[in-house]
Amino acid sequence: MNNGSKIERILLGHGSGGVLMHELIKKTIASVLDLKQERYDDSAIVDLKGKRIAFTTDSYVVEPLFFPGGNIGDLAINGTINDLAVMGARPLYISLGFIFEEGFEIEKLNEILLSVKKASEISGVKIVTGDTKVVNKGKADGIFINTSGIGIIEDGIDISGSNAKAGDKIIISGSIGNHGIAVIAERNGIRLDPPIKSDTAPLNLLTIDMLKATKDIHAMRDPTRGGIATTLKEIATASNVCIEIYEERIPIEDGVRAACELLGFEPLHVANEGILVAFVPEGDAEKVLDVMRKNHFGKKAEIIGEVKEDPKGKVLLRTSIGGTRIIDMLSGEQLPRIC
Repeated sequence: MNNGSKIERILLGHGSGGVLMHELIKKTIASVLDLKQERYDDSAIVDLKGKRIAFTTDSYVVEPLFFPGGNIGDLAINGTINDLAVMGARPLYISLGFIFEEGFEIEKLNEILLSVKKASEISGVKIVTGDTKVVNKGKADGIFINTSGIGIIEDGIDISGSNAKAGDKIIISGSIGNHGIAVIAERNGIRLDPPIKSDTAPLNLLTIDMLKATKDIHAMRDPTRGGIATTLKEIATASNVCIEIYEERIPIEDGVRAACELLGFEPLHVANEGILVAFVPEGDAEKVLDVMRKNHFGKKAEIIGEVKEDPKGKVLLRTSIGGTRIIDMLSGEQLPRIC
């Protein structure tokens, strides 16, 4: 049963965060379950006796489990926190579910658990429940992690990928592509000099400062799978606006740029795990940028573009040589198993 969808089998590309994943969610999953979603954001917003609660869930299957700058443990905690934080929520609690492959080494588990503990302590978000399952040897890649998280959204905050407005300035909190390049280099035994480390980090401490500067942030997103290109395209489509970004303003480390050239990757499509993009009214942009740069997790923040009325649904890149290029979602499989 596919309700008109042409999808017959799941491909690795369906987990890429790009076009194939969106088709799977909308044409198959949401269609069969009759989910009439008006918004496709990083967390659902539910009303609980007058309190707005952000609720999110995620699963982590990254390969390899350990990579420069982190491992599957802190990746899971940070990723869940960030999906709440970019909705303007104050993350409170996380569940942690483990699926182990028979034979997984306790020494590795201890290292992962220590990174989970550290990420929880840095962010101030508590792990309050969980689950463990074990499958036969050869039926998993050591360990998979599933999480859910909840947080509270204060009054006066309304952040969504469908809320970007013409005139908004687009702010990015740091350099792009670090996580994807760190993982793919480790996976394939590529030695980079200097080595690129994953940017995995909790963003709730940064978003708290941003919302103190102004509650009038229209949209935020952490551009993970599919990179900032996919995230910006999602927002342009959901908000029915045009997004224009400037190539020379997008922070990219020299090592990431060189690795992308070597591997044939578009940096705008490479995954991130510790940065966000925010859509802020022009009058608030500089003060938001200022507080971001004073925070450890936003010290490389830059205004990289702005929102325009037309052409609607498009993302345009103004190149460093004066041209214009249309940017779209990742169309297939670039970096599978990246988170």
